[in-house]
Amino acid sequence: MAWKVTVDSQTCIGSGVCAGTAPEYFDLRGGRSIPRHDEVDADTEPVVDAAESCPMEAILITDSATGRPIAP
Repeated sequence: MAWKVTVDSQTCIGSGVCAGTAPEYFDLRGGRSIPRHDEVDADTEPVVDAAESCPMEAILITDSATGRPIAP
């Protein structure tokens, strides 16, 4: 099972919380967050932590197979 990771670049304010929380999964480029991988293994807790810590809720984690939201 895998999760899809997306960042809404229109919503992201570039706070860097995601890159600080899960640097192996998020980078800041051009003042905005981008995921390092389009998909991650399911149950990757640092990705969920980053999504739930985002002050703008710009990070969306969904189940790759079903599209079901995982976080935030």
